[in-house]
Amino acid sequence: MQRVLWTVILTGIAGWAAGCGSVQGLLGRPEVEKPLMTGGETRFLEDASGRWGVHDVNRPAPPVVTPFTQAGKAPSDAIVLFNGTDLSQWTNPSGGPAKWVVKADYMEAVRDSGPIKTKQRFGSCQLHVEFATPARVQGRGQGRGNSGVFLQDNYEIQVLDSYDNATYPDGQCAALYGRSVPLVNVCAKPGEWQSYDIIFHRPLFDGDRVTRKATFTVLQNGVLVQDHVVLSGGTGWRGSSAISNYEAHEDKLPISLQDHGNPLRYRNIWVRELKD
Repeated sequence: MQRVLWTVILTGIAGWAAGCGSVQGLLGRPEVEKPLMTGGETRFLEDASGRWGVHDVNRPAPPVVTPFTQAGKAPSDAIVLFNGTDLSQWTNPSGGPAKWVVKADYMEAVRDSGPIKTKQRFGSCQLHVEFATPARVQGRGQGRGNSGVFLQDNYEIQVLDSYDNATYPDGQCAALYGRSVPLVNVCAKPGEWQSYDIIFHRPLFDGDRVTRKATFTVLQNGVLVQDHVVLSGGTGWRGSSAISNYEAHEDKLPISLQDHGNPLRYRNIWVRELKD
């Protein structure tokens, strides 16, 4: 078996050498070139780390990360924003202490306290949030279990008790507010814990002009509800039939959670920063 393995490796290296002039030329990461095609087949690939032969064992491997395997545990490379004990990573809108309360292993929105924002600022990221709408059902439509998760303090993924609760579809739970209706309604019953897993790539601006729009992929309770949606504009409410447009902003801004007058609960919040 060992002889066969070395034969395969040496044969592959010989093939690469024939295509690039020398083995050293390949392993030394030559200047970026177009992929070399031989007999209609791709023999080389290029990425930020250089130019590599297909199946090249010397191509840089990704870092090892320990995944989260149980509730309340974040991946080893994640930034934990709330671990169930305190609000030290959060502020009120003025930058002072967050006015929500911590009970057991969760935080709860306090009516008229305003939103809370992370002290740290983020751009493109993977965000995990767990939430529960009130077990005691009160109100209907937008008045029932309303909150929101805002990326870069601007772009809202709606949180709402949408279990047997009709409202406008672009404002129900898991909607990109006012923009994109979720693919399915996968809401749990009031009072039950739910989760969002969000992949967000921030918009890019040149002055006041947006040159790349934001994208969202969202899983709610493990089910895909927003499939790499290109956000066409802002999600800010501008009245009963209008929302905001893109407005240029900083590359990194806080993540925020909305106080909409309902005692929403949140727990196990973590984020992993992504490259643009």
